Amino acid sequence: MERTQSHLEEKDLHPIPGMAGLLLCILGLLLGVLFIVAGAVLFRRGLPLALSIILACLLILASSIGFAGLKVINPNEALVLALFGTYYGTLKHAGFFWVNPFCSGINPAAKVTGHTTAAASGSININLGESSLSKKVSLKTMTLNNEKQKVNDQLGNPIEIGTVVIWQVVNATKAVLNVENYKTYLSIQCDAITRNTARRYPYDTSEDDEQTLRSSTQEVADIMKRELQAKVEDAGILVKEIRITRLAYAPEIASAMLQRQQAAAIIDARQKIVEGAVSMVDMALQKLSENDIVELDEERKAAMVSNLLVVLCGNKDAQPIVNSGSLY
Repeated sequence: MERTQSHLEEKDLHPIPGMAGLLLCILGLLLGVLFIVAGAVLFRRGLPLALSIILACLLILASSIGFAGLKVINPNEALVLALFGTYYGTLKHAGFFWVNPFCSGINPAAKVTGHTTAAASGSININLGESSLSKKVSLKTMTLNNEKQKVNDQLGNPIEIGTVVIWQVVNATKAVLNVENYKTYLSIQCDAITRNTARRYPYDTSEDDEQTLRSSTQEVADIMKRELQAKVEDAGILVKEIRITRLAYAPEIASAMLQRQQAAAIIDARQKIVEGAVSMVDMALQKLSENDIVELDEERKAAMVSNLLVVLCGNKDAQPIVNSGSLY
């Protein structure tokens, strides 16, 4: 019965120390040379040296092959090993070890040092880091910079959005064996999640209780993190954090949207001014009536209200006109 990717279990190897393997290989080479010298001495005495030469060649060959089994694992690194096409085990502990020399490290991501994903406005260059010569899988915390891409929000407005993903490989075996290239896989999934999430929310709205990309940045980033983690779980990747680094209207509508925001701001400001002016006029009329300063008929009250509203709601300072004659 074929095993599925999700049921792949990581086998933690506990090999012999590397110094012991190195000493054994060196001892084998020395013994090979010793057998050759002993065979030469025996040959001078008239004894056949075929057996001595065969033993020397076998020892030298085995010792030379044994050097290939020496592996150095640095901190926060792992090496996934395969033996003749079969998963053999994973070295996760830092140190110097000796393993079966016929085992080979596998890491498809080591063949690529960078990756480019397409976006609506061009290409997104993702720096993926590691050297192409190393088969080791880094377990360090890394950053994926998913630069700006153009998408449409819930209202159909084109926007530019960019994200940064803080991630780490927690299962090197899954990262190497479950997907072709775990770095490319993460980059493409991040691109797709960013697009899908941006389409579900408007960039901005006039309603205060509605979630938007601009006002609910942290909530949107948390949703993206959960969805991306679910996608890369089988790749042995842990998504630690997602941050939105860029959020703006696309250049072709940025000017129009700026005018719309300015108009909305002006309307809100005027509304506050009118509300304040009406309350001040009402207070002035009440004070005049309560203190018996002057009695005004309805026509004079209307004129006073009109003058006060013009003064309080005008864009410029009003020029006062002093009445030196009778009010009536």
